[in-house]
Amino acid sequence: MLLSIADDPGIRLREIGAHVGITERAAHRIVGELESSGYVTRRRNGRRNHYTVNAHLRLPDALASEQRVGDLLSVLGNRPRAERSPRP
Repeated sequence: MLLSIADDPGIRLREIGAHVGITERAAHRIVGELESSGYVTRRRNGRRNHYTVNAHLRLPDALASEQRVGDLLSVLGNRPRAERSPRP
């Protein structure tokens, strides 16, 4: 889910669900958990949400606690992009 958001900060929950193979409702719950944990920030832009991955945060796993979210995204091939204009 973080990869989808990092790749497209204006992505819809329905699209996230389709990317990872879960329902829109499950995507909503997981993004809410990521937001409450501080890994994702959500900002309303009209009728759409714009998400920002907080890449500076450390990973929650004890074995990887020295690594940051941005490090994981880099390894997986996506880096959080600077804010860009949301899609129309």
